[in-house]
Amino acid sequence: MDFAVDDAMQGYLDAAAGVASQIAPDYQQRERDGFIDPQLRRQMGSCGLIAPELPRELGGRDERALTTGMITEQIARGDLTVAYVQVIGSLVGQILARTARPELAARWVPQITSGEDVVAIGLSEPNAGSDAGNPSMTARPQGGGWVLRGTKSMSFAMHAGAAVVFARTAPEGRGRGITAFLVELDRDGIQRRASPDVGTRAVGRGGIEFTDTWIPPDNLLGELGTGFTEVMQGFDFSRSLIGLQVIGAAQVTLEETWEYTGERTAFDQPLSSFQGVAFPLAEAETLLAAARLLCQKTLWLKDAGLEHTKEAAMCKWWAPKTAYDVIHQCLLSHGQYGYLSDRPIEQRMRDVLGLQIGDGTAQIMKLVIARHSVDRELAP
Repeated sequence: MDFAVDDAMQGYLDAAAGVASQIAPDYQQRERDGFIDPQLRRQMGSCGLIAPELPRELGGRDERALTTGMITEQIARGDLTVAYVQVIGSLVGQILARTARPELAARWVPQITSGEDVVAIGLSEPNAGSDAGNPSMTARPQGGGWVLRGTKSMSFAMHAGAAVVFARTAPEGRGRGITAFLVELDRDGIQRRASPDVGTRAVGRGGIEFTDTWIPPDNLLGELGTGFTEVMQGFDFSRSLIGLQVIGAAQVTLEETWEYTGERTAFDQPLSSFQGVAFPLAEAETLLAAARLLCQKTLWLKDAGLEHTKEAAMCKWWAPKTAYDVIHQCLLSHGQYGYLSDRPIEQRMRDVLGLQIGDGTAQIMKLVIARHSVDRELAP
């Protein structure tokens, strides 16, 4: 495995670090505002910080998936929610590049990579979260196209210009008869409702209700009835990116905590000189280093064209849990000051918590790992 950073990668990482420094002071303000400035998205796009692994003809930079992961971690050091722009951009951009009609991909993928717009992804439903292979949303043929009816929950529901959604087109049972579509969100029959989330409020998560929403036939992604299988392949990539996203937020919190405990004194000594303070932080350094290597290995496997579904599931359940535990320990290490809401620690903890749920819960990820470790009939 080779995680070496070449000159091209270093340029992207330097640009990402510059964005992180710029956005960090407004992290809490973006939560209060409940949105990410479109100009910030465009700035990221102009630097090649959104889905750089996509081909140049679609607005990407032909970079490695590993580069994308490192960019994601850097941006998340400044604001985990802004890193969602990159994570969702890579997930949806790859789906469209792989499954959309060429004209549709040429229209929407460059808007993603440039930051001009956001394309969300609607897999979950209010009554079907982890059971994503059994949607209630339906799509029926009408007028040469398709009519959608149902509700989807998604990040950027309040701000996206379009969304990839999954709907049942045939009653064939769980995971079958499901088709993916791209839906422009300015069409008739669409209503958006914001979600009062505990964290990640800047990404505008919410529900979108589709009431007899018509879309043209060319908006179908992949083959009819195979959308769930085709599109789910893209989640191996996003799960690795999410791992690095939360690690970035945890790592910067840990660095702040080392600095704080080195400056704060008790009993005429720096807090960091006490084993009870320093040892938990040392454990945190070790856990984050291990989680980072797991995520980087998974992206290396993707770049090498090797199977990485099991490793991606490991990234998705373990990295968010580890990041949450690390940030929690850092909050406690700050004592009363860590409990104040005018510091970013508590917000990072709330933001990371959401990623123990979104994109697949720990239980679903462990199910994936088990089914790739033993014969299917022996797994849960």
